[in-house]
Amino acid sequence: MLSKKTKYGIKALVHLARQENRIPVQISTISKSENISQKFLESILLTLKKNGVLGSKKGKGGGYYLLKDPKDIPMTNVMRLLEGPIAMVPCVSLNFYEKCDDCPDEEVCAVNKLMLKVRDNTLEIFRNTTLADLSN
Repeated sequence: MLSKKTKYGIKALVHLARQENRIPVQISTISKSENISQKFLESILLTLKKNGVLGSKKGKGGGYYLLKDPKDIPMTNVMRLLEGPIAMVPCVSLNFYEKCDDCPDEEVCAVNKLMLKVRDNTLEIFRNTTLADLSN
């Protein structure tokens, strides 16, 4: 299941993507508009800022804004930043691979074969979907 962190992060990013000229938006505005706890949203936006997706401006007219055009923000990046590995099991992960302790041979493992298909299809969707696609 998708975590609330990722769900709320996507909702906040879509909110920001819909702003004209990347105008900074206060956390309180996003929180009210998207029905997200302000404290929780703050930690999500901080993660996105630390990883180069968002910028912030302090003071009057301040808030968070996108650093890139929404069409240049693929969902693979967002998902990995907020959710972690896209693969459901570590033995099929592209970026976080680990051999499963209980599996003697990945080549004949039925779970591995199934999860490779799930990973590949999920990646296909995330790679071909940008923040712009979600915000239009």
